[in-house]
Amino acid sequence: MEQIIKYIHEPTDLQCGQAVIAMLADVSPDEVCLFLGNDRETTLKEMKKALAHYGFVCADARVEVFEKSDLPDICILSLETPRCWHWSLYVKGTFYDPEHGISNDFPESKRKYCWKVGKLYPLES
Repeated sequence: MEQIIKYIHEPTDLQCGQAVIAMLADVSPDEVCLFLGNDRETTLKEMKKALAHYGFVCADARVEVFEKSDLPDICILSLETPRCWHWSLYVKGTFYDPEHGISNDFPESKRKYCWKVGKLYPLES
């Protein structure tokens, strides 16, 4: 998982989940939409299905987080932002948020949950 994350802005307001998966898997959000058969909001079940398809494993347990120091090295985040619930990505100190860009801290959010993500097997080159 020592790859460099290429930031992807969500193609539509409803594709934050697809953009998070696309960043981790280094594919396009369109490919993720096609795999899931969904170009709108994604559920946790769909996120885990897509992660597994692209060679990642996702923790079963949701963990509530309060500070950046609570996060594992790599995780997907579900954030209650002022506008909606929103998927985001955290990798080794950096937030890759499909709506808000790359930053060193959470986007504005009331509640924050994370699921640790790891590689299931190495991706072939």
